[in-house]
Amino acid sequence: MSEITTQVSSSIEALMLEFDIITHNLANVSTVGYKRKCNAFSKILEAQGTGAETYSPGVIDLNSAFDFSQGNIVETARPLDFALYGKGFFVIETPEGPLYCRNGIFLTNQNGQIVDSQGRIVAGQAGPITIPSGMVPSQLTVSSDGTISAGSTAIGKFSLVDFQDNENKLVPAGGNCYRMPEQDIQPVAAENIVVKQGYQEASNVKMIDELVDMIMVARLYEANMKFITAKSDASSSLMSVAMG
Repeated sequence: MSEITTQVSSSIEALMLEFDIITHNLANVSTVGYKRKCNAFSKILEAQGTGAETYSPGVIDLNSAFDFSQGNIVETARPLDFALYGKGFFVIETPEGPLYCRNGIFLTNQNGQIVDSQGRIVAGQAGPITIPSGMVPSQLTVSSDGTISAGSTAIGKFSLVDFQDNENKLVPAGGNCYRMPEQDIQPVAAENIVVKQGYQEASNVKMIDELVDMIMVARLYEANMKFITAKSDASSSLMSVAMG
C-alpha cells in the first residue's frame, strides 16, 4: 500500500471518529452541565483557505479535548438546582474516589443528605451536607460562595474545586462526570466561581456549529473516498494494459 493511500485510510478512520464525537455532542445538546468534546481538525480547511472540493487527502491530526467553556444559565426555581458560573466543579463522593461534575441537579436521600441523581453524596467542605430534620429544601438558602443555610444557621458549604491548567487532563467517568487521571494532578479550591440556587447550567453544545462540522466531515469523507476510487480505477486500468 502506498504512503498516500495509507494517509487517506488514516484520514477516513479519523473522520469516522470525528463523526461519532459530533453525534455524541448533538445527543447531549439538552444535557445539564454537559461539556462538548472537540477536535483540532474542524478548522483545518478554514485555516488552509480551501473547500472540500480542493481538499488534498492526507493524515488528519485529531487532538481531542473537552471544551469547558461556560454554558448558559437557565432559571428553574427548583431549590436543589444549582448552576456554577465560572471555572470549577462540584465534587461527588463514590467508593472508587471523587468525581467532578457541573451538573447541579441534586436531591436528598433518606438521611437528609444532599446527593446527585444517582444517590451519591455531594461533597461539602466538612463532609456530607445534611438538611435538619423537619426542614424541606424550599427552606434552604444558598449564597453565591456555596454556603448552605437552613433559616439563619449555616449547615454546610459545597466543596468546589478547580484544576486550572490541568483541566483537560480529566478523564470522562460516565454520567457527565470526570475523574482525575493516573498522573499526579490535584484540584485546588475554586476561586471566582458563583453558585446560583434555582438555576441549571445548560450544555455548551451549539447545534449550528456541530451541524456545520458534520457537513464538513461528510464532504471530507466524500473527497477521501473519491480519491481511493480514482486510485483503484487507475490501478485497474494499468493491470488491464499489463495483461494485454
